[in-house]
Amino acid sequence: MIQPVSKRYPFTVQMYHVMAEHGAFAPDERVELFEGEIIDMSPIGSRHARIVDFLNHFLRSIERTDVIVRIQNPVILNDLSEPQPDISIVRYRDDFYKDSLPNGSDVLLIIEVSDSSIEFDRSRKTPKYASAGIPEAWLIDLEAERIEVNSMPKETTYGLVRIYQRGEDVVSETMPELKISVDKVLG
Repeated sequence: MIQPVSKRYPFTVQMYHVMAEHGAFAPDERVELFEGEIIDMSPIGSRHARIVDFLNHFLRSIERTDVIVRIQNPVILNDLSEPQPDISIVRYRDDFYKDSLPNGSDVLLIIEVSDSSIEFDRSRKTPKYASAGIPEAWLIDLEAERIEVNSMPKETTYGLVRIYQRGEDVVSETMPELKISVDKVLG
């Protein structure tokens, strides 16, 4: 007997937006579109929230008027992926992206804070950020208490990965004014 072939019909960003507009997701439901699949996002614990809040406060103190710091807002990577990174630093626009979401070419830096999602973020999200041409992606690994700075995107990987541990200062490869103690970030 011939086995039926199971086909996957991926959702596009456009379909995902139509679904959201028509109430397919509860207002407090945490989902994102990734590689054509609608993925449940992990709950945000207090440590995770503290790091995002701390970095948001810190990033606002950097004197740059040519960027916008976005917190847990979507970024379109391609027609099938619209993740919601914890923090994205995007090029400044007067309209603050009123009529369209930022895409990979608008993003200077993405920061993901990861505890239970570390493997997904490292093996799937980070390569997708590289393929979208995002110059730098930070992965804050709460379990290992380190920060991975990925830069120099090449196809589906980053050419340079630097690991920063407690007792060190993490330094952005693309925004040199962004330098901060790993201890302060991790708390």
